[in-house]
Amino acid sequence: MATAETSVPENAITPAYRDGNVLRWLTAYTASLVGDSVYFVALGWSAQKAAGPTEVGLVMAAGALPRGLLMLGGGVVADRFDPRRVILGSDALRCLLILAVAACVALTAPALWILIAVALVFGAIDALFVPAVGALPPRITGPDQLARVVGLRSLSMRLSQIAGPPIGGLAMGLGGPAATFTVAGLLFALSLPLLLTIRLRSLGGRDAEQQPESGTAHNDLLDGLRYIRRHRLIGPLVTVGAICELGLVGTLNVGMVLLNAERGWGPSGYGWIVSSFGAGAAASAALLAIVGRLPRAGLMLAGTLLVGCAGAAAIALVPTLWSAAVLAALVGLNAGIFGSLNNALVQTATNPTYLGRVTSVVMLTMVGLAPLSYPLVGAAIGAWGAAPVFVGCGCFASLGVVIALTSDAVRGAELPRRRAEVTA
Repeated sequence: MATAETSVPENAITPAYRDGNVLRWLTAYTASLVGDSVYFVALGWSAQKAAGPTEVGLVMAAGALPRGLLMLGGGVVADRFDPRRVILGSDALRCLLILAVAACVALTAPALWILIAVALVFGAIDALFVPAVGALPPRITGPDQLARVVGLRSLSMRLSQIAGPPIGGLAMGLGGPAATFTVAGLLFALSLPLLLTIRLRSLGGRDAEQQPESGTAHNDLLDGLRYIRRHRLIGPLVTVGAICELGLVGTLNVGMVLLNAERGWGPSGYGWIVSSFGAGAAASAALLAIVGRLPRAGLMLAGTLLVGCAGAAAIALVPTLWSAAVLAALVGLNAGIFGSLNNALVQTATNPTYLGRVTSVVMLTMVGLAPLSYPLVGAAIGAWGAAPVFVGCGCFASLGVVIALTSDAVRGAELPRRRAEVTA
């Protein structure tokens, strides 16, 4: 599992938002995320041209199956090999796959089976990419800068969500599916030279904690799951995050659409609420990227989760669109701080040799568990209306607050203090 690493001086740490090493990684990551968004636009519209609405849903959901099934295995790969090489390899494969699809679509109308096959392969590659991305930040900056990196990463995700669909739509309008797939492939290609220039830092004394070689990927996977379960801080944090995803994501996605229909606010109202949530989440990411460290991180994590749960429950109780939009911004702000603190604490507490596996479990709760709540939320709102379902989901998610506050390790958790930072 040893990797070749270039030592980065640690006596004076440059703030992450001014560190060229971090910014090169961030630019590569942003290009890849925008490429993801453009790819999904191309895939969806190609499926719409090839088949009906049911088949479109099938194509769009196909990638989630291998991503969910293989994510834990991707975590093992990220820990057994250099995560940068895994990212380079998976991004290169995505680039080649999407450019090949672009050529195929340019020559002939896309068949449904081709689009499903592309979605399945893309999802399988994603299962390698995502855990490796989570394992890389501690290797490109100091522990005291990880919170800033998490904030910058969240800003990157928001930027890709804003920029990706319009870029995909413009490419689709100008050149059709072939041009859109080509743009996505080129964005993946753009990230490759940037990733090659990233310097990996020595993990110092934490390297001494490496576990002995188990010899099999299966044993490595079980070892990673045992590590999460036994860790006094990481175990509760992963559990709290999973409960939050199950309780809130369904209401904020499916539930918000049905709430707007129930209140008669229409698509524009839905747009205002979602935009307000995104603005609050972006503000929280910017705050953490600039400040870098929030005191009493464990207690603040529990407090922001509680406020977020209360706000999410109250959205279905307020009578006007503007008050729902204000609450959505509040939920986005607090959910963003909670998620960033949870992520930063997990990354700083995790033994580097387990980072890929820990990241894979965290991401599996998001891409695997959270969607399970969608049909349940939809059916419940159809039976009882939005208000009781939103309140019930908010109460369920607040169980995460109870778990956090009953854990001594979470209550006392702190982010590393900043060392002297380079100002020039």
